[in-house]
Formats: sequence, structure tokens, C-alpha cells
Amino acid sequence: MYPAGKLFAAAALIEGVTWAGLLVGMLLKRGLELTDLGVRIFGPLHGIAFLFYVAICLYAWIKLRWPLWAMLVALVAAVPPLVTVPLEMWFRRIGLLSARDGSAP
Repeated sequence: MYPAGKLFAAAALIEGVTWAGLLVGMLLKRGLELTDLGVRIFGPLHGIAFLFYVAICLYAWIKLRWPLWAMLVALVAAVPPLVTVPLEMWFRRIGLLSARDGSAP
């Protein structure tokens, strides 16, 4: 896997973990009415992780020469909770996290 592929994998994991933390925080705040600490912590973290993931998707699209469909699917995967992690595993399996023509370092 090329560095851009590793960076995409890391961004997908971080985005997924912060989504999970935000979901737990929302459950604690709205569902159980215990505390809003999880939302206060994971809300901003997930916002930053989301923006980082979007930037890395665009970077990987250029650096790894993804087809347009792959970049669009990667961007859409950031919207529903916890989809970036299985997407990253699928992209790894089909070879999208490696250079398409061997030119990416």
C-alpha cells in the first residue's frame, strides 16, 4: 500500500471512531439524559475528522489515480455513520489503495 493509501486508511478509521464516539455521546445526552460530555468532546473531534477525511479523499483521488466513481463513493461514505471503515477495507481488497499505474510513491 502506498503512503496515500495508508493515509486514507487512517483517515477512514479516525472518521469512523469519532462517529462512533459521537453516537455514544448522543445516546448519553438524548437517550439516557445522563451527560452531554460525549457530544462536547466528540462533536468537534468528528467535525475535524470529517474535514480531514474529505481532504484525504481528494488527495487519494489525485495521488492514487482513482476513478471518479471511487472518489464520489468515498465522499458519500462519510455521511452515514461508520461506513468509512468497511469502505476502506473494500478499497484495499480491490486495490484502490495502491497506485493504479505504479507511478505514485
